[in-house]
Amino acid sequence: MQRITAFLAAAMMTTGLASAPVMAQESADSGAQAQAPAQNFSDDQLQQFADASQDIAMISQDYTEQLQNASDEGEQQKIRQQANDEMVQAVQDSGMSVEQFNSIGQAIQQDPQLMQRVKGMVQQPQQ
Repeated sequence: MQRITAFLAAAMMTTGLASAPVMAQESADSGAQAQAPAQNFSDDQLQQFADASQDIAMISQDYTEQLQNASDEGEQQKIRQQANDEMVQAVQDSGMSVEQFNSIGQAIQQDPQLMQRVKGMVQQPQQ
């Protein structure tokens, strides 16, 4: 479930939700995030990340409601797996690999200017 946490943290950060830093801290990958090298990402890559993040935020919202209504741990695990699969598909549909997506997500958490660039891309109407 580490992958879901990374996706949700990235999605929430790009959509500006305040709970993202808390989720990032809960991630088992938080030590690796602190060591992620700064990278230069193209506008196209950042736009793909922004697009995927919006899709992931919607998927997350849908599955959060289902998780809250789940009757037991087994059902929750099944729901989490379904959410993870849909999130992976959303990233791949945006033209990125999961590794690229997570790399940008980690960089955003460390670089406020990069975060602002992505937030600007998220806020642009997509028509």
